[in-house]
Amino acid sequence: MRIAVSQLVSGTVPEENLATIVAQTERAAADGADVVVFPEAAMARFGIPLGPVAEPLDGPWASGVREAAARAGVLVVAGMFTPADDGRVRNTLLITGRGVDTHYDKLHLFDAFGFAESDTVAPGGDTVTVDLDGVGLGFATCYDVRFPELFTRLAEGGARVILLPASWGSGPGKPEQWELLVRARALDSTCWVVACGQADPASVGDPPRTTAPTGIGHSMVVSPLGEVRARLGTGPGLLVAEVDAAETKRARELVPVLANRRPDVL
Repeated sequence: MRIAVSQLVSGTVPEENLATIVAQTERAAADGADVVVFPEAAMARFGIPLGPVAEPLDGPWASGVREAAARAGVLVVAGMFTPADDGRVRNTLLITGRGVDTHYDKLHLFDAFGFAESDTVAPGGDTVTVDLDGVGLGFATCYDVRFPELFTRLAEGGARVILLPASWGSGPGKPEQWELLVRARALDSTCWVVACGQADPASVGDPPRTTAPTGIGHSMVVSPLGEVRARLGTGPGLLVAEVDAAETKRARELVPVLANRRPDVL
């Protein structure tokens, strides 16, 4: 399976970001990608009021992503915001194309490092896995990476590859934490982890003027044994990597952490 990681800098206008997603999807498909992963908040960056940009899953923005996925013949995963029942929004991954049409709402909200995502975002309540060409894909979003039990649950639910869109907050030690956590979750779950972050706005001459998490880049593709097989820097880029689900099987034979768990005790 060939998976493309589109690391970009989202702006504040959903229609402009959609145009970028359409162009990147076409480019990734031309490079032979089966799956194209965009960051969390690909619809619109953090640091602006999210209520006015949120749309339902059958709204024009999501429909535009669906159409792009259908034209290109790929599965697209893109972060957007959908309305919640309590006046907040949900931080949603739209997962569409190749016979799949579903979504994942972020479970763990980023109430850390002085930021309170839960003020404006309502948490999801379900894990999500899908089957694509016989390969189980699981989904997580950004701050979810700090919760190993989610990745274990996804693996037990059939995931061999976990797709992790993010808009990681900047700060001292944050790039190091990001890489450490992504690699650790691959080892916990013995899954491939494909982590796609927002690029650093400063890399395009637009340093963030907000304390919201607007991205640091450093997207990466990590093997089930924790090896970084491919990575991007801080700026925008498109990376296409080959992901072999058979490596997941081999890793689980070598290091059977899922089979050796003690759910009767822990």
